[in-house]
Amino acid sequence: MNKYLVLLIFFSLGAFSCAQEDIPGEEAPDEENWVSLFNGENLDGWTVKIHHHETGVNFGNTFRVEDGMIKVRYDEYGDYNEQFGHLYYDQPFSHYRLVLEYRFVGEMEPTAPEYVIRNSGIMIHAQDPRNMLVGQNWPISVEMQFLGGLEDGQPRTTGNMCSPGTHIVYEGQLDTRHCINSTSETYFGDQWVHAEIEVHGDSLVIHKIEGEEVLRYTQPQMGGNVASGYDPNEFEEGRILSDGFIALQSEGQPIDFRNIQLLDLSK
Repeated sequence: MNKYLVLLIFFSLGAFSCAQEDIPGEEAPDEENWVSLFNGENLDGWTVKIHHHETGVNFGNTFRVEDGMIKVRYDEYGDYNEQFGHLYYDQPFSHYRLVLEYRFVGEMEPTAPEYVIRNSGIMIHAQDPRNMLVGQNWPISVEMQFLGGLEDGQPRTTGNMCSPGTHIVYEGQLDTRHCINSTSETYFGDQWVHAEIEVHGDSLVIHKIEGEEVLRYTQPQMGGNVASGYDPNEFEEGRILSDGFIALQSEGQPIDFRNIQLLDLSK
């Protein structure tokens, strides 16, 4: 082919490409703007609420920051006494992707209920902790439950859904079970596990473990009787939950959290 013809074709294609990029009204999408919810140094921006205690009281130094992680420990407890706790981020959200890493460590608090072994989670669409009563055991919320494999070697999925004071719509029907298992693998030992939850208000919630979708549901709403001790003005059967607070759980099993980041999808 004539070299001048080749040059003409090359410059023509370049001009066409530039013209395509400069079409009025066409804008390149913004880069994803992930925000870290945890500064790695302290619990600024977070609020503690533990059963049997006033909001803001970090009984037994349950939630502590060490080595750039949020650690949940019970070495200052004595009797556990159903002191289930949660650490709330101070801003509510409605549409977002939240990612974090967790790992189970050590042994469960010996006086805690047996079911808490290798058991924790993160709550979404949770009520404001400032509206919780001293005797309220769980926040009205939806939980992405984290479970670790046990010594018996049996399958034990993680990224499940549990529902204190709530119900969800699963596979097109209102589902009143307290917990629904995911399709995840079982994770044994003290390894770090990458978890993600994608929330679109009340229209869709997706759980992911290690980048793979393991569960999805819709229409989280108030219902059931798992949560107790709350102010009756805070509960309305069937009320759809389209936003709320995010909270890390303390349930009697030591656990570490790190790399807690959020992408706001509301815009």
